[in-house]
Amino acid sequence: MLEVTCNDRLGKKIVVKCLPSDTIGDFKKVLGLQIGTDHNKLTLKKGYMIFKDHITLDDYEIHDGTNLELYYS
Repeated sequence: MLEVTCNDRLGKKIVVKCLPSDTIGDFKKVLGLQIGTDHNKLTLKKGYMIFKDHITLDDYEIHDGTNLELYYS
């Protein structure tokens, strides 16, 4: 079980528990439920790389304690 932190740069830091085999789309669904926002309106980035929904967390090398940037579209 991983704990990944998402920072929306507006003062919210959300910790999401997930599995390495989860896709980014699954991760965004859990994140959307926690913050009360539709998962289709969320974008996750790390640096300049935008994460695609069909790729797993393990493929992106997202590990326990990773910080991601959360943007609303």
